[in-house]
Amino acid sequence: MDEAASIQSPARFPIDVQSVSSEKPQHFNHHSASIHFKPEISRHDFKKTDAHQEVQGFSGLAWSHSNESSNDFRSDFFTKPTLPMLEAIITTSLGDGDMDEDQTTNSLQTFVAGLVGHEASLLVVSGTMGNQVALRSALMAPPHSILADHRAHITILEGGGASSLCGALIRMVVPSNNHHLTLDDVKKHATITESIYDCPTRVISLENTLWGTLMPLSDIRAISQWAHAQNPPIHMHLDGARLWEAVAAGSCTLREIGECFDSIQLCFTKGLGAPIGSIITGSSVFIKRAKWSRKLLGGSTRASGVIAAPARAAINDVFLGGKLKAAQEKAKRASALWEQLGGKLQLPTETNMIWFDLEASGLTPDEFYPVARKFDLKVGEPILGRIVVHYQITDEAFARLCDFFRAVFKTRGSHTVCN
Repeated sequence: MDEAASIQSPARFPIDVQSVSSEKPQHFNHHSASIHFKPEISRHDFKKTDAHQEVQGFSGLAWSHSNESSNDFRSDFFTKPTLPMLEAIITTSLGDGDMDEDQTTNSLQTFVAGLVGHEASLLVVSGTMGNQVALRSALMAPPHSILADHRAHITILEGGGASSLCGALIRMVVPSNNHHLTLDDVKKHATITESIYDCPTRVISLENTLWGTLMPLSDIRAISQWAHAQNPPIHMHLDGARLWEAVAAGSCTLREIGECFDSIQLCFTKGLGAPIGSIITGSSVFIKRAKWSRKLLGGSTRASGVIAAPARAAINDVFLGGKLKAAQEKAKRASALWEQLGGKLQLPTETNMIWFDLEASGLTPDEFYPVARKFDLKVGEPILGRIVVHYQITDEAFARLCDFFRAVFKTRGSHTVCN
């Protein structure tokens, strides 16, 4: 049994939403697709309207369907929040998150810290903020450097935050195996001397998954043991924005990963589909310092339950509900068809991302992206060369994806791979 299935999910919310495209909540009072509450009615006991008004109002809610994301293969952050997430917002507590007074936020932070086996965690508004808060909290006074994969999010997709916010040098390392960093890579490029000419490595930042690929747990453990054996110990940070995917793939458990790192960032929007939010985990001392860093970056919130509540719903419904694994299987079937038709890949398809090598496949961008639009598929920017499968991709859109592959190669392959 995988970890997602073994973790007991809390009781579901009062609404029984089996399908966001057909079911309707039982306690919303809708008029022209808006929600109104009478002052004397508790937020846990909303007044019902007649069936016609209720259905009409429900059908107008953007939360009631995932039409826009059902054919969106650009990234797994193009998922849409769902009705259980909306209900979680409506029924959440509204305490002050900056003062640690919000019950829903505190519960989420305790829950996620427990998942990875860390003492504490801290809710932030985005993955980029989570990484930068963690790095800022781990680093003290310059000179200091961060060792990371040259493809890492903190290296190429966070606006140079570590340099501007921390004054840190990032040592970008190309894995010698062209897949993931190993201990030999780290030893070769880390600076563990402290002469006046050096910029010592104070943080090793790994990413799992990285571009959809899995970093073996054995390599993570080896790097962690070496880093913690240095004097002073090197802080181990994980950009785990898509760590949920690694766990769903069976590569590791959250607890196994937690044992290797001093801080972890987990995203609630990528893959899980929450409207906003990420979280960082670590020791109680580290999280106390992280609160200062979050404040410095403007990340403190008042009624933080409106962020925490849908995030908890996303964990329950998507991660613990096993929906990530199904999306990964679709990605692997599509990847197999691409190769069957003669296509080449930049990287192996190990989770929910397919990385195409168009040039090696004998295709140009003009022969690829415009054709996708003809099949009503959203493919391309912000990152070219990949297709990302998430849990809201419909079977119909997936079938069109397979037909699109056949079209660009001007051949008809077997349907057995994609069925």
